[in-house]
Amino acid sequence: MYFWSMAKTDFIELLRAKFVSHLETRSKFTEPQNLYEPISYILNLGGKRLRPVLTLLTTELFQGDSDQSMDAALAIEMFHNFSLVHDDIMDDAPLRRGKTTVHEKWDLNTGILSGDAMLILAYQLFENYPPELFKKLTSLFSKTSLQVCEGQQYDIDFETRDDVSLEEYLKMIEYKTAVLVAAAMQMGAMIAGASEQDTIAVYEFGRNLGIAFQLQDDYLDAFGDPKTFGKQIGGDIMENKKTYLYLKSMETGNQEQIESLLHLYSIKPKDSSSKIEAVKTIFEESGAVEATKDAIEMFTQAAFGHLEKLKLSDANKKILRQFGEGLMQRTV
Repeated sequence: MYFWSMAKTDFIELLRAKFVSHLETRSKFTEPQNLYEPISYILNLGGKRLRPVLTLLTTELFQGDSDQSMDAALAIEMFHNFSLVHDDIMDDAPLRRGKTTVHEKWDLNTGILSGDAMLILAYQLFENYPPELFKKLTSLFSKTSLQVCEGQQYDIDFETRDDVSLEEYLKMIEYKTAVLVAAAMQMGAMIAGASEQDTIAVYEFGRNLGIAFQLQDDYLDAFGDPKTFGKQIGGDIMENKKTYLYLKSMETGNQEQIESLLHLYSIKPKDSSSKIEAVKTIFEESGAVEATKDAIEMFTQAAFGHLEKLKLSDANKKILRQFGEGLMQRTV
């Protein structure tokens, strides 16, 4: 077990570096090359490795050894990247993290098959745990994996529906994004031998924080600083995505605003700049921007409320709170 004599950010980077080293060691596959090379490719494209780091961090905070949770962390990362490979196929996306997507670099069939193999490899990693712990981990993993698939289907369904409710949207982002963050943390607590009460509380911390993070992502996509956000501003608007901002505007806007928004979301002009600005104006004037900020704050505070239920030292609770704050500020 590591000790917190070093700065929090240094410790997080140490865990991240240890995980990347473990990933590189465990992602060296052999034949058939056309099955395994795409897996190594997507796993080594980079990223912040947020979910596996959360698994390792949670294990440490519950007085466990993060070395023991390394395979669970890798299973989480394996599943996450499996979902990205298949998402990219469904979206016909050419790039992932600035690099060519698997199905574009190889072909569609390879992308499907390599993604399937990653899901199986993820399950195999849990076989390294004792029987009782294996049962708990795989049960949680199966539940979470199915929820992620359900969330993806909801997202696809919403593209052709005009009657999506805010409640349905929140469920979609919970399943598609938040539950994997929550499960990553719960697995870390389970491996450390935390009580059932604590594993549930840390799951709820991660779930609420994940929802807050995705809502903030919706907001930043429209109103963020392009220098720090890392994505093109207005991407969701250009793609006519029914985000929280859109749905709230449809709920609270006046008739003129609603009609304008419906029209704007029915077109895809070559030059999207005017459309983006018009939609953002409606978001602001309808009250959707403030409502979205309120929702972000509500879910963030709900997460911190569950944090207080944990039987951890005040110092360790503070570390989780700081990590949560850093996540919302995009600094971890």
